[in-house]
Amino acid sequence: MSIARVALSPVYEESLNFSGRVSGQHDPWSRESIWIYLTVAGSVIPMRILESDSIASVKLRIQSHKGFFTGKQKLVFEGKELARKDSFVRDYGVTEGNVLHLIVRLSDLRAITVRTTCGKELEFHIERKRNIRYVKQQLAKKGKGFLDLEGQELTCDGEELEDQRLIDDICKSDDAVLLLVIRKSAKVRAKPVGKNFEVSIVALKLDEIEGSVLDGEKEIVAKPLQRDFVLKPLIVNPKIDLPLVIKQLIKSTIDGLEHGNQPIRSSEGSGGAYLMQDSIGLEYSSVFKPIDEEPMAVNNPRGLPVSIDGEGLKKGTRVGEGALREVAAYILDHPRSGPRSFSNEDNGFSGVPPTTMIKCLHRGFNYPKGYEFTSRNIKIGSLQMFVKNCGSCEDMGPRAFPVDEVHKVSVLDIRLANADRHAGNILVQKYSEEGRIVLIPIDHGYCLPENFEDCTFDWLYWPQAHQPYSSDTLDYIKSLDAEQDIELLKFHGWDLPLECARTLSISTMLLKKGAERGLTPFAIGSIMCRETLKKESAIEHIVREAEEAVLPGTSEATFLESVSLIMDRHLDELTAISPLQ
Repeated sequence: MSIARVALSPVYEESLNFSGRVSGQHDPWSRESIWIYLTVAGSVIPMRILESDSIASVKLRIQSHKGFFTGKQKLVFEGKELARKDSFVRDYGVTEGNVLHLIVRLSDLRAITVRTTCGKELEFHIERKRNIRYVKQQLAKKGKGFLDLEGQELTCDGEELEDQRLIDDICKSDDAVLLLVIRKSAKVRAKPVGKNFEVSIVALKLDEIEGSVLDGEKEIVAKPLQRDFVLKPLIVNPKIDLPLVIKQLIKSTIDGLEHGNQPIRSSEGSGGAYLMQDSIGLEYSSVFKPIDEEPMAVNNPRGLPVSIDGEGLKKGTRVGEGALREVAAYILDHPRSGPRSFSNEDNGFSGVPPTTMIKCLHRGFNYPKGYEFTSRNIKIGSLQMFVKNCGSCEDMGPRAFPVDEVHKVSVLDIRLANADRHAGNILVQKYSEEGRIVLIPIDHGYCLPENFEDCTFDWLYWPQAHQPYSSDTLDYIKSLDAEQDIELLKFHGWDLPLECARTLSISTMLLKKGAERGLTPFAIGSIMCRETLKKESAIEHIVREAEEAVLPGTSEATFLESVSLIMDRHLDELTAISPLQ
């Protein structure tokens, strides 16, 4: 999917006004109505709204006038996403004349017609980020007689297309026609009589071969190509021995780069994320997210304003820490058999894909000041295994999701106080032979915040959230230990700031106490999430009461003990009034 990147421009499109009204005409809403300016795809659109409009209604108006579906829109104001659909525009401080950035995810498919030299036509819908090699593979599947990939030659407007060329680079129009030429490929081998060696004629550039004399005969040897990239794991603790799954993840990513398969910038999200291809270039092996391209970071490719004080899109998170949080989510997603260690290869309880920190240098990343193969251009970020999927939870109704799959995501989000759990960052896997559905949580750059202000869980409104946890899930929750988790993250190189460590301790405490009392994910999640943007959540009230109850200079252990007592009282009162099942 592509992003219509936001950027200010002197070009003004037609304004988006109230239905049935004329711009500037007096109406009963004129006192409350304001003009804002929406930037999208290089244009500025004046838009007349009410201060009492909800974010959902603003997005709906954009959809009706511009055709951008509400689920594909992301509104950003002063670096903060307007994520709460039921909140009012005025709650976010939007006033007359403000500029809002609109990020829109558009369709990522290109209609392609492949025409053979004999006049036969085959039609495909191919993702923009795919390459010509992938098109050839689809030809082999769909068209009889095209099984020899090496014998296919695709041209566009008379230009022969190399296997690594991306569809988006070639097809600038909505419909493209490629010409398929079938050519015979031949291997040429020479076997001199009476000799004990064989010479194979291979396609090599002149500067990639060198001669060596062996028993008076000439031998053609391929020189290893010099790497034009750097990719290494970032290990801050010498005691760490990377697990096999992480080593394989790094190796498959390196193999793809060695074969010349370029990183492909994802069109989703607010920061720079790169799809790293495998050695063949037909599949993705991983996703790389550099810290200097995170939302509001100095090299962010989306056009978002650079943060001056280090604050990120969500309150309680800082620019440059998103990659650490991505890795932390994987580390803290303990397997059922116990806390994750480098000798424990089991999958995590909630299914967070394997993730690690790396150092990487490649010309395919975003370098606004120009690219040079030098150490100062090396990027640090998170590398996560790419997960094959059939879409996200945003693309389908939640009723088909298994209860246990929703519950495993809820456990992770409550523990980590996730401030960005929307349906779009839960991937869906379907196993056709079994009809089984598995949910994969991704994008954890806003977990473990410094406070609970922005906690957001889309699953809170799904029917599965009203079901009680199973006995297996309750046993897993009972085994959690926040103190051990904090030490585990420290072992991996992230010494959590006091505020983030406190959040992890309190959220784990709430999950354990709530589960022990038989509360559902909905009941526990409702304690953590605000009903509206301005109304504090129950957990925020509990924390504030504990802060007022302890003396200045009180130890963290004493403070958490106060939180525990106040939380017990609150939960007991809550369950006495209503079981919240």
